[in-house]
Amino acid sequence: MSALLFDPIPPEAAGMPLYRAVKRALLQAIEAGRLAPGESLPNEAALGQAFGVSVGTVRHAVDELVAEHIVVRRQGRGTFVATHSADRFLFQFFHVERSDGLREVPTVELLSFERTRLDEEAAAALSLRAGEPAFHVENRLLLQGRPVVHDVLMLPALLFKGLTEKRLRERPGTIYQLYQSEFGITVVRAVERARALAADRGASRVLGLAPGTPVLQVRRTALTFGDKPVEWRVSTLHTAMHDYVQTLSRPG
Repeated sequence: MSALLFDPIPPEAAGMPLYRAVKRALLQAIEAGRLAPGESLPNEAALGQAFGVSVGTVRHAVDELVAEHIVVRRQGRGTFVATHSADRFLFQFFHVERSDGLREVPTVELLSFERTRLDEEAAAALSLRAGEPAFHVENRLLLQGRPVVHDVLMLPALLFKGLTEKRLRERPGTIYQLYQSEFGITVVRAVERARALAADRGASRVLGLAPGTPVLQVRRTALTFGDKPVEWRVSTLHTAMHDYVQTLSRPG
């Protein structure tokens, strides 16, 4: 294993538990691209030797990365840097399911793609200045053949240089797969705020609703490593036959 793969544990980490220092070093290697999406981590013994810690300490650090969907364990094969897939999108980032519990990957229809500039709300969510260049993307998501979600995305142009409508429309997988494979941006988590309101004219048109129909609106900031915002999304959900479902776990 190359000594340059991981940064040494810095002196300032002396005050934190060793497993957290190891976790931070692993995260830094993944963020810097020294461990690429889909690449396997060295085994726990080799990592312990590299960091000068016990295998138990390494395992604790890796367990947390697994829980955060940064890495994934594969039975009999090892531990790998997580890649975005349809399954990961469905169970980590897409929380809409039919009222009877059926959950499936939506059919996405791209409605519009244009260059624009960030308004105040999007700029604040992305920790940027209003007026900075951005891409505006509008999608309609269908479930069981019915329009259920209207998505409006704002993407910072500086992070997504070279993004075109053709690349977006013809992507082979999810949009987060596109971010990761073509722009080196891995979405690791998202912060969401939900509110009930009446459908505006735009959402009514896209979802085939009467203006004023009750809907659920979810505002999401998608974050990459270091909690850096990379996407601002406003989703409007028609809840007549579908629910927004989050599975909560008790803190360990």
